[in-house]
Amino acid sequence: MTSAISMVGLIKRYGGKVVLDGMDLEVPPGTVCALLGPNGAGKTTAVRVMATLVRPDGGRVEVAGIDVSRHPRVIRRRIGLIGQQPAVDDVLGARQNLVLFARLHHLDRRTARTRADELLAQVGLLGTGTTPVRDFSGGMRRRLDIAAGLVLAPEVLFLDEPTTGLDPAGRRDVWGSIRALVAGGTTVLLTTQYLEEAEQLADDVCVLDGGRVVAQGTPDELTSAIGGDRLELVVADPERAAEAARLAERVAGPAPRSTSAGGGERVVVPVARRQGVVGAVVRALDEAGIDVDDVVLRPTTLDEAYLRITGRDAERTEVPA
Repeated sequence: MTSAISMVGLIKRYGGKVVLDGMDLEVPPGTVCALLGPNGAGKTTAVRVMATLVRPDGGRVEVAGIDVSRHPRVIRRRIGLIGQQPAVDDVLGARQNLVLFARLHHLDRRTARTRADELLAQVGLLGTGTTPVRDFSGGMRRRLDIAAGLVLAPEVLFLDEPTTGLDPAGRRDVWGSIRALVAGGTTVLLTTQYLEEAEQLADDVCVLDGGRVVAQGTPDELTSAIGGDRLELVVADPERAAEAARLAERVAGPAPRSTSAGGGERVVVPVARRQGVVGAVVRALDEAGIDVDDVVLRPTTLDEAYLRITGRDAERTEVPA
């Protein structure tokens, strides 16, 4: 199996509306692929097709080397799916929940209990005893959700926005569980609204917009594709900001832009990822007698790349932290 997920020209319609319009995707085994896109881009629909919950209207989709249209029952024995809503029972404890899920998957009682203990250890919940799930934190509950999706030791795990609504500590807990799964050989495809999550977890990022893949690559590749780093200068004398901008442009290449920054003037210069540009700009300003209060080389973030790729940067006045 060269690809854990292989998708060529996927089409899905609901009535007269085309939700997926020729989507292509390849995910190597043992990696994490983050599927990003604005609301309505088709992320959840794509996951539902790959998980055999809905049938495609066109194209070819294979998961774990098996065609989803021809052999959906075989695929269901090889995948796990964790949706946006919790699937566990609030009244039962963690172990009781996992034994129940294992029994629903037709494991015998002894095997179900053994598997439940293995999964509790895997997601860091072994010491929860009979504490009802309703008393769990959001991160603990989500880790239990993930454990429930691993009962059959899936080759491919689908996570649909796994950390929505969690606090930072809960998100880190879930990230740790996902990393452990991948280290054990599981392929993970996750949809997320958090760009930081994709940067933290994903080997590959796929940006979906209008039912098509509009960009794909590692986080570094996507940020490099939109122009690399930017150099930010705070010029002490606002009246010399225009002159500083011209010098920076001459040294760094692209046209700078200028904004006010407290007592000075901030000049932002997009630069290529090339060595020595900071020193060259600072020397040029020093030779011209232009005082600079601050010089920072900032990398382009995945947030910025995403907004530029999808064209949403014009609709946003602030990039989320």
